[in-house]
Amino acid sequence: MAWNEPGDGGSKDPWGGRSPQDGPPDLDEAIKNLQKKLGAIFGGDGRGRGGSSPLAGLLVGAVVVIWGLFGFYIVEEGKQGVVLQFGAYRTTTSPGLHWFPRFVQSVEQVDVSRIRTAEIGYRGVRGKNTQMERESLMLTQDENIVDIQLAVQYRVKDAKDYLFSLRDPDATLVEATESAIREIIGKSKMDFVLTEGRGDIGMRATQMVQQILDNYKSGLLITRVNLLDAQPPEQVQHAFEDAVKAREDEERQKNEAEAYANDVLPKARGAAARQLEEANGYKSKVIARAEGDAARFEQVLKEYEKAPAVTRERMYLETVESVLSSVSKVMVDASGSSNLLYLPLDRLVGRGSGPLVEAPTAATGSTIVDDLVEKAKRQAAPNLRDRLRDDREGR
Repeated sequence: MAWNEPGDGGSKDPWGGRSPQDGPPDLDEAIKNLQKKLGAIFGGDGRGRGGSSPLAGLLVGAVVVIWGLFGFYIVEEGKQGVVLQFGAYRTTTSPGLHWFPRFVQSVEQVDVSRIRTAEIGYRGVRGKNTQMERESLMLTQDENIVDIQLAVQYRVKDAKDYLFSLRDPDATLVEATESAIREIIGKSKMDFVLTEGRGDIGMRATQMVQQILDNYKSGLLITRVNLLDAQPPEQVQHAFEDAVKAREDEERQKNEAEAYANDVLPKARGAAARQLEEANGYKSKVIARAEGDAARFEQVLKEYEKAPAVTRERMYLETVESVLSSVSKVMVDASGSSNLLYLPLDRLVGRGSGPLVEAPTAATGSTIVDDLVEKAKRQAAPNLRDRLRDDREGR
């Protein structure tokens, strides 16, 4: 059934039971009703008195609409919105579209994705009269002064702590880093700081500074600590360079000495081992030869005891044969002739190149035979020479 159907009394009329004969509501009346309500809120008497007018109501409504529209705000990507109500923290909003009652609440956006840099020991462009000696000069464990310059990279990890826990979180980070790096340098020696210790110092400084910032609830996260430069103070730079050069020369000479030792020692050990082997070989050879000579002498002695004359003759012939075997000329005694034939057998076998020589006379041949016999006697053993002499005298 419709709202204004006859016979129902108009009980379903949304205009408050108005009868169909009354017609639609008047626009002026609706505006007056709104004006009365607004006047009651802002101090009017509900009948248009108290300075209210239709235009003022419209203005107030427009202000309310505009105030509501201006309550929308957008948090950009990579940032966090911190909502404050009458200056006190209320909540943290993520990136996107949000609304808040303006003039009652306010929003501060904090960039939590940007990597920031804090400079310790220098400002601006490093190396161009920007050194901060109060920060850079530090004392080592071995009581030497070093000039340290480093850069700390960090970002915001909690916008609330970053805004409200500390008055100046960035300055606090610089002071905490300076304190931590002084402690690390104070526990390290100068050579370690200036040479291979840079990576270790940066890692230890990152852990220590992060622990300090977490205790302070700074809302900061250290990403990296870069030790840019570590050197002695400028006043002693030349002396330190001389010391470094002297240390390098020392290392170079040590390396050269080790290389020379590695070259000489193996050769000396090899020569010593070779001499030992040669001595052992000579020893074995002499012993074996002596043993062989002794065994051979014993065998000859046994044969000599059985037949002394035959043995002496055989030894004599063997000695003469051994002597004459080293002579390149052969003497042949022709029977029935008073002269000896001299044959150049060395020429015949291709071992010599001298001209033919006339055959010597009998006297000359006898002299040659005597010389050969004497040579054989000199090469024989003393006892054998005595035995040969006795044998010839006995004949």
